[in-house]
Amino acid sequence: MDGYSKIDAVTLGELTAVVGGKNVISDAAKMADYSHDEFSQTDISHFPDVVVKPESTAQVSGILKICSLKRIPVTSRGGATGLCGGSVPVLGGVVLSLEKMNRVVEIDTKNLTATVEAGLTLGDFYKALEHSGLFFPPHPGDESATMGGVAATNAGGSRAIKYGVVRNFVKGLEVVLADGRVETIGGKFVKCSAGYSLLNLLIGSEGTLAVITRTIISLMPPPAVMVTLVAPFENLSDAIAAVPAILQAGITPMAVEFIERDPILLSEARLNRRWPVREGKVDLMFIVDGSSEEETLGQAERIAEICSWNSALDVFIADNRQKQENILTIRSQIYEAMKVHMLESLDVTVPRADIASFVEDVRKIAEEEDTWVPTYGHAADGNVHNHLMKDRWKDGQWTEIPGWKKKYETVRQKIHELGIRYGGTVSGEHGIGLVKKEYLASYVGATQIGLMAGIKKVFDPKSILNPGKIFDGG
Repeated sequence: MDGYSKIDAVTLGELTAVVGGKNVISDAAKMADYSHDEFSQTDISHFPDVVVKPESTAQVSGILKICSLKRIPVTSRGGATGLCGGSVPVLGGVVLSLEKMNRVVEIDTKNLTATVEAGLTLGDFYKALEHSGLFFPPHPGDESATMGGVAATNAGGSRAIKYGVVRNFVKGLEVVLADGRVETIGGKFVKCSAGYSLLNLLIGSEGTLAVITRTIISLMPPPAVMVTLVAPFENLSDAIAAVPAILQAGITPMAVEFIERDPILLSEARLNRRWPVREGKVDLMFIVDGSSEEETLGQAERIAEICSWNSALDVFIADNRQKQENILTIRSQIYEAMKVHMLESLDVTVPRADIASFVEDVRKIAEEEDTWVPTYGHAADGNVHNHLMKDRWKDGQWTEIPGWKKKYETVRQKIHELGIRYGGTVSGEHGIGLVKKEYLASYVGATQIGLMAGIKKVFDPKSILNPGKIFDGG
């Protein structure tokens, strides 16, 4: 670790004094779970020197004071559900796991906000809101993700088209700076024009600028009615053409997903469930919400009409909770159905009108390299998930793709370059972390990388916070 200190017995004793012996792990076997996130390639894993589990902001501050003084790397960790190595401690040092800071501090129904600790999981947050009469619209995916983590990565999800990403709902943060100082940024208020927006700078900074310990989240009344639709099309171009027509008609669904047929078949096989339509090669899935059944069904019928005008082969409207649950379960398990056969899930995002052309060009890349890249994504916001595979699903079974190791690097580079040519970005919601650093500079350019590096130096002059992430030298 160039310029960094190793953790010796004295330092270990100081960290233990801050959090207590029960909250320190230094045994290698017990640290295995803290050496990786959900990125499928295990070769990026790296063990920390120690794992510490603070139970309060004061303890986080104490840990960072020690590590700043001695220049010891600190990698903060939430649910480790990331897909780009963002919480991998590549330089060893301390993994600062926030799992024990998991309380709901307050649900303020008058200000429509919740204040929660960073280690609270999304699943537990949703449960805490059930009896409050309030609703947190973003649904980034894995409910074991933590509230600090979704803020640190500016998590997205399928509902971004109507409600926005996590950034739109984070109104305040309590953070601990690299030297141990504690700051509260933002608050329960709606408007703020007081200087630079440090709040928005910290959201999405992936733990490289400060450690998030609490978040203030804005909430909404829940929708009274939700309806799910599935419309099959013969090709993706027709499906994507329907989306701007729906938006131009003044309808903004909660979610609009496009899903190619193969990923659906995989999820069906995993769950032993049946998708409601069999026709076509690609489906649009809509979730529509509203304040009344009349309003919501009216929107659903209008969507069905527009899809039919754009060559939909059929439109299935899930008219009860069981049918809706079946659709959403199959869709949500597609990633899990492919996971063990997958090398990486890319999240290149392009202008939404270009999705069909972009996906067609991805298919050409896959054909040229004789590989398989199953695809689905968020049709209304341009976020496309291309899955780079080591195995191919065909005729109901998996077979290894010959030469997949060599093809993997070539195909991922070509797809990222393709996304940039389309005027897109290398990541719509997963973040940069460790594994996408090589593509960030080609997207933002050297000047912007330099500005980011300058910001990093102001917040973290000794570069101890999640070093080695987002860009080299970070």
